[in-house]
This record gives sequence, C-alpha cells and structure tokens, in this order.
Amino acid sequence: MTEAKDVATPAETATGGGADKVPAYSWYALGVLVLIYVLNFIDRQILSILANDIKADLGVEDDYLGFLYGTAFAVFYALFGIPLGKLADSWKRVRLMSLGLALWSTMTALSGFAKNAGTLTAARVGVGVGEATASPSAYSLISDWFPARLRATALAIYSSGLYIGGGISLLIGGLVVENWNKAYPDGGPLGLVGWQAAFLSVGLPGLLLALWVLTLREPVRGAIDGLPTPENPKPFRGFLQELFQVIPPFTLLGAFQRGPGAFTVNLAGLAGFSALAIFLTSITPGASAYLSEAIGLSAAGLPISDQWLFLGVGYYAVFSWATALHTRDLPTFRLTWGSPAFLSVVLGYGTVAFMAYAASYWGAPYAERVLGADKTDLGWFLGAPSALAGFLGVIVGGRMADLLLERFENGRVMVVLFGLVASLPPIVVAYTTDSLLVFYIASFLAQMTSASALGAAAATSQALVLPRMRGMATAIFFLSTTLIGLGIGPFLAGYVSSVSAGGLSTGMLTTLIAAPFGLALLLVALKLVPAASASVVERARAAGEAV
Repeated sequence: MTEAKDVATPAETATGGGADKVPAYSWYALGVLVLIYVLNFIDRQILSILANDIKADLGVEDDYLGFLYGTAFAVFYALFGIPLGKLADSWKRVRLMSLGLALWSTMTALSGFAKNAGTLTAARVGVGVGEATASPSAYSLISDWFPARLRATALAIYSSGLYIGGGISLLIGGLVVENWNKAYPDGGPLGLVGWQAAFLSVGLPGLLLALWVLTLREPVRGAIDGLPTPENPKPFRGFLQELFQVIPPFTLLGAFQRGPGAFTVNLAGLAGFSALAIFLTSITPGASAYLSEAIGLSAAGLPISDQWLFLGVGYYAVFSWATALHTRDLPTFRLTWGSPAFLSVVLGYGTVAFMAYAASYWGAPYAERVLGADKTDLGWFLGAPSALAGFLGVIVGGRMADLLLERFENGRVMVVLFGLVASLPPIVVAYTTDSLLVFYIASFLAQMTSASALGAAAATSQALVLPRMRGMATAIFFLSTTLIGLGIGPFLAGYVSSVSAGGLSTGMLTTLIAAPFGLALLLVALKLVPAASASVVERARAAGEAV
C-alpha cells in the first residue's frame, strides 16, 4: 500500500481511489475480520434456537424474548458504539477489536450460568457492550485496506459473517441442546441444562480468536484516499468525552458545562423521552417489566416496561450525544446528523433491518412451535440455508452496488431499495404457509434479498464522510440498525404474538409496517446522495475542517 501525494478528488474517491492491485495482506486481514463477525453473530443469534427452552425454564413470555434479543442488547450496543466509534477513529483499531472480542465472548459464556431473567439480561447487556467494538473498527480498517472502488464489495464480504454466523448458530445450538439434554436429562455438570451449555460452547472459543486478532497490522489511516491522518497523541481523551456525553446521568452535567441553553434543551429531551416511555407502556399492557419493577420505576403505579425503559434511556442518550457533537465537532455533525442524504440512507436501511432482524430471530421458534420442526432439523434446513442465503445476498448485492456506481451516481442506493422491496413477498409467504418446506424456501429468499442491501448501505454511509469520521459514521449507521431495527422489530413481533390470537404469524406480519417509511426515505436518498457524495470535502471545510 502506498501513500498518495495529492488529495483524491471526489470523483476518484467515489469510483476509484487508485487502480493498483489490492495487496494480498488486505484480503487475508479481511478474512480474519469475517471470522470475528461470524463469531459476533453466533454469540448474538444463538438466542433464536434457544428461545423456546429459555421460555420454558425461566417462565417468560414472547415479549421478554424479543426484548432480550433486541432491546437489551441493542441499546447498549448502540450507546457504547458511539464512544467506541470515536476510539476507533483515534486509537489502534486492531487492539480495540481484540479487547471487545474477549469481553463479549466472556459475557456470552456467563449467559450460560443465568438462573433468572434479570441475570440473563445483564449478561446480554455485556455482550452488547463488547460487540460494539467490532464494526466501527472493522469498517474503518476495511476503508484503509481497500480502495473506494472495491469498498462495497469488501464491506459486503465482511458483512457475510453476519449471515454465516447467524446460520451456524442454529446448527450449533440445536446440536448442543439436544445432545446435552439427552446425555444429562436432569441437568449436567454444575446443574447446567442444554441451553446454558450452548452459551458456554460458543462463548469460550472467542477468547482464543482474540489473541489471533492482535497479530494483524494496523494500516495508515486515510492513506489510500490521499488523506493520510497522523496518529492521535491522546486517543482516549475523545473516547472519555464521548462517554461523558452519552451515558446518563452524566449527560446532564455535560449539557450544563455547555451553557444554560444546552442544559435546558437536554432537560427537555429527558422529559420528552420519559413521557414517551410512559405513554408507550400505557398502550402496550402486559409488556414485561421484570427490571423496572425490581428497581421501583413506575408512573402512577404502572411499572414502565423494560422495553420502553431501555429504549427511552437509549434515545435520550443519543439525543444528548448528538446535541453535544454539534458543539464539539461541527464538521462531523454536519456530515452525519446534519446531512439529509446521510440520514435518509441509514434510516432507510434501518427499516430493512427492522423486518430482517425480526424474521431472523423468530424464524426458528416459529418453525418449532407452529410447524413442528425439530431443533436439529432447524439447524440443517433453516440455519445452514440461511447462512448461504445471507452470504449470497450480501456478496452479490455488494458487487452490484459497486458496478451500478460506475454507471449511476446513486447506484448503491438502488441496491438498498431493492433489498427493502424484494424481501416483502417472501416474508408474507413464510409466515402464512402451513408447509414447513415452503417456510424454508420463503425464509431463504427473504434472507437473501434483505441481505443484498447491507453492503451498499454501509459503503454509502462511509462515502459521505471524511476518513477521520468513518468510525463515528459507522456508529451512527448502527444506531439505526440497532435502536430502530433490532431494538423494536423483534420486540414488536414478540409482543403482538403474546397478546393476540394469531401468535407469531400475526406478530411477524405486523413488522411490515416499516416498509412504507423505508420506501419514502430511500426515494429521498436516490435524489440527495449524488450531490452529497461529491461535496464531502467542501462541506467539511465550510464547517471548519482543516482539509
């Protein structure tokens, strides 16, 4: 990899950034990142195949299972993704990924010792914090290992780990649970049952992979785009500042330090999101409140559901951080939160994630509970094909995004739009059929089409910011996929299932309400992205960036 002497023009950055052959080491490093992401999603997605067992053993309902998989993980994944995204922009990304991998693997293993809903929730929160290190670091590294002309492809290859890991998790989980429970029908060593052993089996290997990750070489930040960025001499200062701005109740002190106006705005945000959590609790009666009841949070005697308590805290924290970013780093704010093009892309993709996360999580419990599938069969006929479908979808979608970009300035957005629209019919078929075979086929198609949008959306978000902002842009991108997609989609399906006669079928079909919003956002993105991509440097300079 050589450093360019001149700054790349917007056109070069968008389509080429250099035609030199990509070094073999870049592909090797990308392969290691894929393994990390595979394990990331094994640890995350294994909850799907274990859901019915956890429900029976802990005495919980579908709304809690949706909350556990989605919101409990998503809020902390998203919130810590912000300061960790900043750290990825200023510190050694390889070291950050290794530490995060060790943390989430440890917390996954500890999930296997949970005896109640509160303990399991706490462990999944820890998994979320650890996994928040992965993609901000990986996206930034990939953008420094590969030229712009290949980034959607490289990001798509990395993202394939999501689907491979998600599919393998069903196979591993099913095999471990059935074999463990067969060997130890009354509980095995330490009194562990099958679903607990499954958590241990996928958590412990991550500690070994963390050591391998440390051997990767750190690339020069921004050099491949002709914008080499020197190392930050105080990398943790920015991380601590972001942490201070995003973690309540320190957010109030941070706002107070910025002045009376900022403090007033922050208080208004706190009041608004608190009121929203109370309101949403009032219109979702019966939603689980294990944690809020335990710590005495209530409104007029009504416990605030865990779902809306967690999301209320998450949205308030993001609001606090975004308003602080405007004061502390105006160029980054203008190119992200202040950019309609950037927001329309990440929010538009968030609606794809809304439906995809729900389908991915509830597919195995639905097939087992409604269609009578066995756990082991689910691993082979749902999990393995799901991995293949996601891999094919994300790779083909990423490559098509790069090819279309050569002909159309908004070519990548076209692929995101396709991923949204094309996934709708197979989701409907999957959750209305009585045939297990048709369910498997429809699930395959839904996974493949929705996966096609990911590489294109990720690459577009990276193209709309400067190199030093890529970690932060990734964190914001994942705010949408987590706090909107993962944080609400699986819970909505589970809540509707728990309160309606239609069960999981009705719950899953309810998630399709996100589609019209996504369609509108992505149509706006088609119009706005070309001009925004071509004016990144100019808009950053106008906001005070020295570039």
